[in-house]
Amino acid sequence: MTEPKRLHVITWGCQMNVYDSGRMADVLAPLGYAPAAEAAGADMVILNTCHIREKAVDKVFSELGRLRQLKDASDGRMILAVAGCVAQAEGAEIIARAPYVDIVLGPQTYHRLPEMVARASRAGNKVIETDFPPEDKFDHLPDSATPQGVTAFLTVQEGCDKFCSFCVVPYTRGAEQSRPAAAILREARHLVGQGAREITLLGQNVNAWHGDGTDGSTWGLGRLLHALANIPNLLRLRYATSHPRDMDDDLIAAHRDIPILMPFLHLPVQSGSDRILAAMNRKHTAVDYRRIVDRLREVRPDLALSSDFIVGHPGETQADFDATMTLVRDVGFAQAYSFKYSRRFGTPAAGAPDQVPEAEKDRRLQMLQALLREQQSRFAAGCVGLTLPVLFTGPGRHPGQISGRSPFLQPVHLSGHSDLIGNESLARIVAAHPNSLAGTLVQERLIA
Repeated sequence: MTEPKRLHVITWGCQMNVYDSGRMADVLAPLGYAPAAEAAGADMVILNTCHIREKAVDKVFSELGRLRQLKDASDGRMILAVAGCVAQAEGAEIIARAPYVDIVLGPQTYHRLPEMVARASRAGNKVIETDFPPEDKFDHLPDSATPQGVTAFLTVQEGCDKFCSFCVVPYTRGAEQSRPAAAILREARHLVGQGAREITLLGQNVNAWHGDGTDGSTWGLGRLLHALANIPNLLRLRYATSHPRDMDDDLIAAHRDIPILMPFLHLPVQSGSDRILAAMNRKHTAVDYRRIVDRLREVRPDLALSSDFIVGHPGETQADFDATMTLVRDVGFAQAYSFKYSRRFGTPAAGAPDQVPEAEKDRRLQMLQALLREQQSRFAAGCVGLTLPVLFTGPGRHPGQISGRSPFLQPVHLSGHSDLIGNESLARIVAAHPNSLAGTLVQERLIA
């Protein structure tokens, strides 16, 4: 019997990259590739990259230097591939600076991996696939996906047409594209059949999803969520990441009408200053954002919010930053991600005047993060004493402990039997820690 080839995938960045990495493994499975826990000794290593963070390209080349040593130790047997958004943006540069890389592929072409591997296996061939292909990659992926566990990701939308001034995503992921509802429902049923009890729908602008419905009409995300909610044994639905401009009436109503749609929403605002929002090309105002939040909380009073913030965008004054702090205080967030603005080559903001000094960006970020941490701690403390449904996802760190997720996406740890994993049970929250909650079991097997 032929020994399986070993595949190791290193994933950086967003949840969509996590999903893509799993699907790359699915595509390569028919070629005999099985997952490997580490790069050493693997027959193929894929570095799935992200271009969002500062110095993303430098980080890739640093990691490639480490992987080159492993490739050399394999006498050249290892196939080394770079995938994802850095690959899309810097394909030729990667081959020029790291000629030991065999394959460079963008996020829209990984359905062609078997062909790329065959080409790269021929001595001396270098494969670069970073053009946006005419075909939809999802039409060419295997129907069966590797089980993801109790919680699973499902990409429903890719690309972005928003062209925020600071962002490279429209250039690396392409135009907005929505998968048909039938394909999404088929994959969701498959995931549930493999044990998934919570599915998070993914997209660069997931609430921009408008796909072909099963009835021949065009659906929005709210309608899709209703259809997914009818899948037996699916206990929870989430979606990320959203844009305020795409939060329509049907989607807001879905938060009222779908019990399994969790009361936690990641809705990036980026700034509280209308002047900076305009410079960012966000095409919404701080008042627009507040109105959306008010409408969501009206239909779902227990809704917890998460958001993204960028400080130090070119031209941001102290008054602009103060407006962001005011918005944070007014809205209140259970969780948030905040970053210093960093230049991305090819984006409009990269060459904008009035770049904010690094020291000032540091100061503002520290102030913002202190406020956000305070709000997160206050929200977690407010959960103490509540009885919440917890979806148990795996064993805890200590013997006899299991861990799960609250409806608000917080990790919850408590003493319990491992046979509760995959079930949703009631737990009383007894303590709040910086990044998790502690609880005691109230009712076992609330839902099986």
